[in-house]
Amino acid sequence: MEVLQLDVSGRPQAWISSQEAATLYAVDAVAWTLGDTVHTLRGGVQRTTGLQSLIEVHPIIAVRGSIPSRAWREAPALSNPKLFARDRHVCAYCGHRFHRDDLTREHVVPVSRGGQDTWMNCITACRACNGHKGNRLPEEAGLSLHYLPYIPNLHEDMILRGRRILSDQMDFLLASVPRHSRLHG
Repeated sequence: MEVLQLDVSGRPQAWISSQEAATLYAVDAVAWTLGDTVHTLRGGVQRTTGLQSLIEVHPIIAVRGSIPSRAWREAPALSNPKLFARDRHVCAYCGHRFHRDDLTREHVVPVSRGGQDTWMNCITACRACNGHKGNRLPEEAGLSLHYLPYIPNLHEDMILRGRRILSDQMDFLLASVPRHSRLHG
């Protein structure tokens, strides 16, 4: 189980382990939390009080003193797993759903023709459609797009990273995902 770490303004920074989160709790670096306790870590017993120390880890923590994330200003890194997840494993040309092993990163404008390897020029395509299109523009190959590419925002990128996301975390992240995102479908 991973914890969603935010900066104090509520922008996602990273997915961290429960142990990393416990360290932040222990050094009093957690400014605020969201969600019900998902993990309780128990420590030793204090000699003077007889009480056992414990740290309750929440699914979402905002870290005090952390540098506000600048990642929201930039496009997230493009990777095939995130691209396929953004496009819901659906080929942009034939519209069929495929297993990730049968999908490819397709450049709408081929790199050899000046296209760039960016979110706005890349879509998910099955191997057959990608092979058929080859080094041509979609219209030259008699193909049309079933959906348009777009750049995911930071909150959407945190979802696309493929973690096992708890419902509290998903609700928090989806609240800042644009309505046009395919993650809402």
